[in-house]
Amino acid sequence: MEQIKRFDTVSQYNAFNKNETKHPLVSIVDFSKADPRSGSQMYFGVYTVILKDVVCGDLRYGKNTYDYQEGTLVFIAPGQVAGVNNNETFQPKGYALTFHPDLLLGTSLAKQMRDYGFFGYQSNEALHISERERNTVLDCFDKINDELERGVDKHSKKLIVANIELFLNYCMRFYDRQFILRDHVNRGILERFENLLNNYFESDKPAIIGLPSIAWCAGQLNLSANYFGDLVKKETGKTAQEYVQAKLIETAKEKIFDGSKTINQVAYELGFKYPQHFSRIFKQKVGQTPAEYRSLN
Repeated sequence: MEQIKRFDTVSQYNAFNKNETKHPLVSIVDFSKADPRSGSQMYFGVYTVILKDVVCGDLRYGKNTYDYQEGTLVFIAPGQVAGVNNNETFQPKGYALTFHPDLLLGTSLAKQMRDYGFFGYQSNEALHISERERNTVLDCFDKINDELERGVDKHSKKLIVANIELFLNYCMRFYDRQFILRDHVNRGILERFENLLNNYFESDKPAIIGLPSIAWCAGQLNLSANYFGDLVKKETGKTAQEYVQAKLIETAKEKIFDGSKTINQVAYELGFKYPQHFSRIFKQKVGQTPAEYRSLN
């Protein structure tokens, strides 16, 4: 069984890639200094953003593989496992930004990290960047590396963290661009999402297992929950949860219109354990209770 390489610290990742550790909590890694290697699984205890310059095989991330071409940024959060599917020896090239969560302690960025949902994306949802965007990325890396070259002083942490935040904000812009350019693909995903919800609510699944979770919907569409949620929000202006609730209300209206069923029966069929919970949500969304809606229609 393949042994997973562990990188719990920045210095461990630097040593693996034959890079000097200039700061214990952050590094810009130059892969051209690394020894030739073959594919392996790696556990990361640090934030790592990899910019790949050449083809080196398929990236294995969780249970999925991804064609790891040049011009690609992959984001890895602490606690994730990634690796490269390539049994042949190759010389890695490109760069990586890696930083320990402790670097962010006491900074505003520590609380903002949850806003960068792409750290929870799957590898097949990686960021593909243009040459101009690549230059912006390298410029951000150069600014961070310049601070590391100066040595640690009382200004170092503030400036390094500020440049990391600048880089991540650029990545948010680049992802927005990618969502727009992939509009036709995204709309196909939304159509599949719509069909998924239609089939779900037309079945007896709501009564058996309850309302569909966003994680379940994303899994059915072979997407990460973070990427799926961002996609739905950017395409529809609604959160994925709001989209599910809108489908729930649409289905509820049809069932309520059927006078042969009591309101309680409708609630149970839609996956609510407590009818009063269903009535409360329905009134919030429609402005009327289910009973009022039935009587007026």
